[in-house]
Amino acid sequence: MKLFLLLGAINGFLAVALGAFGAHGLEGKISKSAIATWEKAVNYQMFHTMALFVTGLLMMKIHSVGVIWAGWMFFIGILLFSGSLYLYSTTAVKTFAMITPLGGVAFLIGWILLGTFIVKHV
Repeated sequence: MKLFLLLGAINGFLAVALGAFGAHGLEGKISKSAIATWEKAVNYQMFHTMALFVTGLLMMKIHSVGVIWAGWMFFIGILLFSGSLYLYSTTAVKTFAMITPLGGVAFLIGWILLGTFIVKHV
């Protein structure tokens, strides 16, 4: 499905740009702990960007509702997990950190759905 490939490309770009911004633009402006949180957000965004690409490529082979949902869970996970960590690391507002586990759950659901698809169809 082209949508997940496009979302993968956009998120790959954003992960690289946000990683560079964190390394160069935020250095000295936020604490080392906040920088580590920012880096965790970038890493999880990039890992799940690759999952979006895998999802898109699998969709080209077999159209499956499970894979579609896996792709959406990866994308939602990026928004909630990485997005909340970006906001938390730059604002220190704890409410943002409380959103992060929801993104983690979305990632887990995505991986379960993708694994189920692979067992059944590949």
